[in-house]
Amino acid sequence: MTTLLLTGTDGFTGQHFLKAAQAQNHNVVALESDLTKPDDLAKELCGKHFDYVVHLAAISAVTHSEEMALYQVNLFGTLNLMQALQSLNLKPLKVLVASSANIYGNAAQSPISEQSPTAPMNHYAMSKLAMEHMLSKYGNLFPLVITRPFNYTGPGQDNRFVIPKLVEHFISRKATVELGNIEVEREFNDVRTVCDVYLGLLKRGESGQVYNVCSGNTHSLTQVIELLQDMTGHSIDVLVNPAFVRPDEVHQLCGDPAKLENCLGTIKHYSLRDTLAWMLES
Repeated sequence: MTTLLLTGTDGFTGQHFLKAAQAQNHNVVALESDLTKPDDLAKELCGKHFDYVVHLAAISAVTHSEEMALYQVNLFGTLNLMQALQSLNLKPLKVLVASSANIYGNAAQSPISEQSPTAPMNHYAMSKLAMEHMLSKYGNLFPLVITRPFNYTGPGQDNRFVIPKLVEHFISRKATVELGNIEVEREFNDVRTVCDVYLGLLKRGESGQVYNVCSGNTHSLTQVIELLQDMTGHSIDVLVNPAFVRPDEVHQLCGDPAKLENCLGTIKHYSLRDTLAWMLES
């Protein structure tokens, strides 16, 4: 049985990844220390051994109000973790770090490949891109893989994110919902796919490489709302709240999965209807 160190165990992705990793017979050890406290990290990890490390802990909301916290956790928290990992007895077989497709911003071409220029539009994306640049220093110390997941969802995601917000409104059969720009297009992939991909990359991902975690299928929020109306038989009025319309909005995020598929082969994707049905039932 392999031992896997996981950060962000209590988060949305972390909770699902924990179950998926345990189902593949990994012994998952949850990081307990605060990423922003390097002394605590060093003390917790000193002399330990892990076959794999999966770093998911982050502030993941683009709209997070404390800009400095985004850098303290996403950039410097990751730096603290990398420094603490140097005290392990043996190097892990693979260290996987989750970045974000938000670093591409409003890409000129779509779908977006890993070679597309980066143009972050907000502090969340900037903190993730800065993290990637910082990690280049550690490529010679650890077999490191970086993932850039495009939007994904599932049960347990915070209602600050638009899909769980919509699902909650339809479950409660509310008359109205306040949204921002409903014509933005996103991939709304399934968290189960993301977890399976991460586990696959631990075994087959090439060290030093970056992988888009995506399907290449996008939906507008209008399409999501129409699908939820069809599934629930409930209609809802959409009110555009100007406060929710971001001036730095990324209009479309559609990824090119070719590199990921070349690495892992056939990837199991769920239809948006399947994902929404899972969320409605949960």
